[in-house]
Amino acid sequence: QVQLVESGGGLVQSGGSLRLTCLAPGIDFNKYSMGWYRQVPGGQRLLVASVTNDGRPDYIDAVQGRFTISRDTTDATKNTLYLQMNNLKPDDTAVYYCNLNKPIAAFWGQGTQVTVSA
Repeated sequence: QVQLVESGGGLVQSGGSLRLTCLAPGIDFNKYSMGWYRQVPGGQRLLVASVTNDGRPDYIDAVQGRFTISRDTTDATKNTLYLQMNNLKPDDTAVYYCNLNKPIAAFWGQGTQVTVSA
């Protein structure tokens, strides 16, 4: 059973930075593309950044140039996905989740809350 665990969220002022971490033990990053998603209350969970199994990143326009997705595959037992978020804006406020780029419902974790104050 895969258990994704997100952490690193918090409260920051506009223009600040946060680094999110997703522990993904048991998921082979060399086989699967991964993504970071975010969800606001009453909204859909949306993909904001992804990285292919061969390391190519992609971003939605709203975060392009501010967010960086990366991964650590040095230890397959604790593969880790990161999202470096810089120049944060109030519109980035959401709960952030990680999952496969084609998400599997059973893999959703609790997410981590990011709140950006104006």
